Amino acid sequence: MKNKNQLLLALLFPILLFAQDVSLQSFAIGFNKPLDIKHANDSRLFIVEQDGIIKILKSDGLTNSTPFLDIDDKVITGLGEVGLLGLAFDPNYATNNRFYVNYINNNLDTVISRFTTSANPDIADDTSEEILLTIPQPVSIHNGGSLAFGNDGFLYIALGDGGIPNNSQNLQSHLGKILRIDVSGATGYTIPTTNPYVGDPAGLDEIWSYGLRNPWKITFDSDNGELWIADVGNFIKEEINNVPIIDAGYNFGWNCYEGTSMVNNSNCPAMSTVTFPVSEYSPGGNPFKCAITGGYRYRGSTYPDFEGLYFFADYCTSEIGTLTPSGNSWNITFNGPFSGDIATFGEDVNKELYAAGLSNGIIYKIIDTTLGVEENSLENNYKLYPNPANDYFQISNQNTASQIKGVVMYSFSGKLISTTTITTENQKITTNHLTDGIYIVQLISNNDTVSYHKLIKN
Repeated sequence: MKNKNQLLLALLFPILLFAQDVSLQSFAIGFNKPLDIKHANDSRLFIVEQDGIIKILKSDGLTNSTPFLDIDDKVITGLGEVGLLGLAFDPNYATNNRFYVNYINNNLDTVISRFTTSANPDIADDTSEEILLTIPQPVSIHNGGSLAFGNDGFLYIALGDGGIPNNSQNLQSHLGKILRIDVSGATGYTIPTTNPYVGDPAGLDEIWSYGLRNPWKITFDSDNGELWIADVGNFIKEEINNVPIIDAGYNFGWNCYEGTSMVNNSNCPAMSTVTFPVSEYSPGGNPFKCAITGGYRYRGSTYPDFEGLYFFADYCTSEIGTLTPSGNSWNITFNGPFSGDIATFGEDVNKELYAAGLSNGIIYKIIDTTLGVEENSLENNYKLYPNPANDYFQISNQNTASQIKGVVMYSFSGKLISTTTITTENQKITTNHLTDGIYIVQLISNNDTVSYHKLIKN
């Protein structure tokens, strides 16, 4: 049951209960074909550029002049879906300085490599490369490219079918699969004993799951550890899969199924053995949708209406899509279209989300414009400034007939944060102890009337 404060806020501040309005806010510019965004459990964002360079983007929106890593001589570009495709930091990066990349080399092979950071934490040791896997690619498309660590500590590697649809159901090929390896040792890798084909000649040891066409971004839900997979379709469906990783051996259906639609019934598994997507959409239409870009489930604190939504995009329209949980299903919504060919998403250390435009080189923050900086108040005589606030805010009083005597702050969910007695005009109310997010401010006048205002803390 809601407490009294929560009920009062719900009644007197209904504007904050409206549905979210997803938008993009430019955060940094000047990147060249960004394809991945990761953090190393600190305030930095690492921007992966397709030509083989990783740059550090700082929290103030500025980019380090020296790249974190430059392996452009090892990476082939200009041929379809190739280049430096993925990045993942070791769960113990703070102590071992190890990180992993997925790139297409000059022989058109997928390479999974481990590097270490130099004594300078902003510069990697480009001579430290240890190649873990080299997987030949038949052509220059459907390479996948995502790398991500699960909460089991294992490294997950997403690979497309290499442009050969039959690879996906072929358990003697790494292509069209998600691989899982244990990289916790001093060198090389080992196979997790829970991988489904360990000791079974029917399949390769590294395979964790199969039946994918071109998984363009896999991510883990930082709340429950589940894996999200966006798989680019052919002509019928773009699909989104969501599975727990306590199980293995999932068959996601390609090239027998595209989404939930059967496209081939020759030598295909029984429908009951296929793991179908939790959501899908059709390409085409106006604007013309063509290929899904996978993202993250929002677990940040700045935009409460985003909580639990899964964010993705369509590459051709740069529309931002969301999945909203609804019982045992998911409702899909598109926002936009925007510009820039959204090719990747990122999550920072505070679990706030970003997106990158491949063609325009812009890194965007994903924001909720329903909760913009404009005041949403029952009483227009009072304004909070600055809003958003950093260290403090003040009250502008346009009503000479009454004065503010008290300020009460609540969290967005209605939890009491603080009470301040106002003793002087233009008194500063400190906010430097608050985490970033949205707060409700109750102003109490000397005649005991109240008004409610929204404050954003940056």
